[in-house]
Amino acid sequence: MSTAALIHLARRSGHHVRRQALLTSCLVQEDTRVTPVCHTTTTTECRASRFDQDGSGRPATWDSFGIWDNRIDEPILIPPSIKYGKPIPKVSLSKVGCATQLGKRKENEDRLNFAVLTGDILYFAVYDGHGGVAAADFCNKFMDKYIEEMLSQEQNLEKVLIKAFLEIDKAFAGHVRTSANATSLNSGTTATVGLLRDGIELVVASVGDSRAILCRKGKAQKLTIDHTPERKEEKERIKKCGGFVVWNSLGQPNVNGRLAMTRSIGDLDLKGTGVIAEPETKRIQLHLADDAFLVLTTDGINFIVNSQEICDIITQCHDPTEAAQVLTEQALQYGTEDNSTVIIVPFAAWGKHKNSEVSFSFSRSFASSGRWA
Repeated sequence: MSTAALIHLARRSGHHVRRQALLTSCLVQEDTRVTPVCHTTTTTECRASRFDQDGSGRPATWDSFGIWDNRIDEPILIPPSIKYGKPIPKVSLSKVGCATQLGKRKENEDRLNFAVLTGDILYFAVYDGHGGVAAADFCNKFMDKYIEEMLSQEQNLEKVLIKAFLEIDKAFAGHVRTSANATSLNSGTTATVGLLRDGIELVVASVGDSRAILCRKGKAQKLTIDHTPERKEEKERIKKCGGFVVWNSLGQPNVNGRLAMTRSIGDLDLKGTGVIAEPETKRIQLHLADDAFLVLTTDGINFIVNSQEICDIITQCHDPTEAAQVLTEQALQYGTEDNSTVIIVPFAAWGKHKNSEVSFSFSRSFASSGRWA
């Protein structure tokens, strides 16, 4: 699509799109930091929003050709649209939904964050701490800084995330050694981080068992694979490095009888036994007409609600804020005891693909839930 065609499209896109924002770069920029505001209540009244501007019940979407729907009050990102030859909408952090629940734990060790790192890269992350909050807090405070540092040296987002994970793990180790709190040696965290560049290039990196899921045409696409001792290559690395795997009374495998995952940030006492901080990464280009949202979850949700159920629950909701609240509450109703945390990032096809025959089984089993689904 030519530059002239994009500008013509912007001019004709209706009164809900701010015309000047489409034609001037200064108005498509956003504050470089948005403080995540998460909710834990479940009572949410339906209301008009950018996803249902007039309250008609007809959600705003892109059609199969990626044509801008003039009911969507978001500017088109002109430079990325010219680069990729298609109109690309801005993803506003103010529309991102998030929620966290304590569950039956004494302390919430989950952390979440999202922000604008540069003019064209958005950052989303969830961390599920264990052995205390030290590692999760450290990552939540500094991960975006390490990513920004790596972005100044490298354009490949997968390499950026790998380097940032390894560097923050080293930094946490140095922090623990200089602190007076010896218990931090046992502190660790999962980390699932997503970067979105130009509103269309999505890269995800993960260690541990927190997840990233993309909802495409209403179907769940897992972007991460849990790092557990059940994975053959993970178990082999643990054994090769002198570690061992044992099963607890619930039949769950643990590294050296302590840790349920084979990759993490922190867990310094296990770093010599094959537990590593190097993430697995995945890069995809969004399909604007088909991709409804990205969802990041901790295992308080993953272990009790499977990936497709997560997508189905979210697609029945009015907007991402409501969806985040409903999903964490649903995990509680299904019996999760762990902290539950979620971030939902809406894309262009939000509300387009809904399953009108969603049903959930209340006789749940490990075979259909948790890290096996």
